[in-house]
Amino acid sequence: MGKMEMIAARVAEGATVDFRPSGSSMVPLIRSGDLVTVAPVDPARLEVGDIVLARVAGTVYLHLVSALDPARGRVQISNNRGRINGWTGRERVFGICVAVKGDHRPGAMAKVVAHEPDSQASDRAPSSDQ
Repeated sequence: MGKMEMIAARVAEGATVDFRPSGSSMVPLIRSGDLVTVAPVDPARLEVGDIVLARVAGTVYLHLVSALDPARGRVQISNNRGRINGWTGRERVFGICVAVKGDHRPGAMAKVVAHEPDSQASDRAPSSDQ
C-alpha cells in the first residue's frame, strides 16, 4: 500500500491528515512540498472547484472536482492543468483539502464530516502529479 492509499484509508476512518504531496499537477493551488490538511468530507456537499482526496480508476489523487453528476452519485476529478482523471463514485471521495500551507480553503470546513479532535496525523505523500 502506497503513501496516498494509507492517507486515504486514515481519512476514510475519520482522521484529519497533514501531509506534503509532490508533483506539479495542482500548481499554483498546491506546489510540491506544500503542507496540506485533508479532512473527511460529506460527498453530498461537494462543489466544482473543491480539492479532494479521491480514488479514480484505482489511483488516489489530491485533485479538483471538475464536474458533478448527482443523478448518478458521481464526481469528475481533474488536475489543475486540464487533465481529466475520470469519474468516480461519491463513496470514493475520502476527504477535502481544508488548508494549504496553513491557509484555509474558503468554504471547505462546512463540508467536513465531524471527527475526533485528536485524530491529527502527519505523513509525507508521494506525487499527486498523475
